[in-house]
Amino acid sequence: MKRCIYPGSFDPFTNGHADIARRAARLCDELIVAVLHNRAKEPAFTLEERVAMAARALRDVPNCRVDGFEGLMVDYFRKTGATAVVRGLRSESDFRYEAEIAAANRILLPEFESILLPCRTDLAFTSAKIVREVASYGGDIRGMVPPEIADEVARRLLRRDLRGEAPLLSEGEG
Repeated sequence: MKRCIYPGSFDPFTNGHADIARRAARLCDELIVAVLHNRAKEPAFTLEERVAMAARALRDVPNCRVDGFEGLMVDYFRKTGATAVVRGLRSESDFRYEAEIAAANRILLPEFESILLPCRTDLAFTSAKIVREVASYGGDIRGMVPPEIADEVARRLLRRDLRGEAPLLSEGEG
């Protein structure tokens, strides 16, 4: 059985994430969308919320399941019996970063394999960070996130901004 892992923070899960997951699911018998709990980040959504959102967005993909994890990817890779990890690429800088991570993981676990999938051109400039920014100002994010979660994401991120928190991007930032 070929089992792939598609890991990420998915804060929130975007149309780009959904596209990579759907395409990756066609390459394997089972795809695990592994939602990362990263202690170095303060996500807008809890791990449980991010897992639930990804699961709702991908409920029509029969060979896909969503799981939360914390720790090293190589440990999760071993634990799940995966054959490869799938990562999406939006740009050349993504390629460089992902190639470095793949190389580090192969040092830790020689049988570690990575599949790097370029995203669709129309989704190349959509990131979770941009979704959070647009939603925090009440902008329309329906073209950026799966319809199953769009209202939830919009409500949560708008409320976050209304509580007086600073916007995620300041003028002049990326």
